[in-house]
Amino acid sequence: MGKPVLFETKEGIATITLNRPEKRNAINRELLIHLYNYLDEVSTNDKIRVAIITGNGKSFCAGIDLSVIKTENLFDPRGDGKDFPDIIEECKKPIIGAINGHAITGGFEIALNCDFLIASERASFADTHAKVGIHPGWGMTQLLQQAVGQRMARQLSFTCQFISAEKAMHCGLVNEVVPHEELIPRAKQISTEICAVNQEMLGVVKDLIKYKNHVTLQEAFAYERKGFRNFVRKFLKHSKEI
Repeated sequence: MGKPVLFETKEGIATITLNRPEKRNAINRELLIHLYNYLDEVSTNDKIRVAIITGNGKSFCAGIDLSVIKTENLFDPRGDGKDFPDIIEECKKPIIGAINGHAITGGFEIALNCDFLIASERASFADTHAKVGIHPGWGMTQLLQQAVGQRMARQLSFTCQFISAEKAMHCGLVNEVVPHEELIPRAKQISTEICAVNQEMLGVVKDLIKYKNHVTLQEAFAYERKGFRNFVRKFLKHSKEI
């Protein structure tokens, strides 16, 4: 059947493809181990500047494979105490979700943990935690409301209903909806643009945006201004040395 996750790199762009199409890319332990290892490679490989996560087949990811939930360790698959949000948090490089089909529950959470999403016209999203009786653990209750607002998040999570790619864009969940065959080319086009910017400052900007998640607007603004003052001091010092 091949590897449960495919990985390729080209010109600074890593493409991570969930590859259990016969199971709608449902999550099992082997898939998680490969996914975590490849995300670690993105984090540590200086030649990689941006990553794309997508799925093979008709689904992006259908969530946890319920046939193995009682027999496989899906919560610490590598035995190192790290779960999916921990791996994502450690990755300081941009991660684009290229959503090719259904993103359901755990698969939806994988998408939500990406920096932003580009969706195929065939994509759809559903939070079915309440329907299947599984406690959220990868950020659904927090990241979804951050993306679409609390009232819409309540509706989606309370009803467990699917929303289309167009509806997801209307809600602010995805950045763009493109024809299906243009999904990966568009994600790679954006990735190429990211590769072309100043990588040190890109990391700073990503950190500044994320910082707002933990503090008030005033605190985040002060944090940005403090960084700017330090930047100016270093710039002036460098100019005098030249």
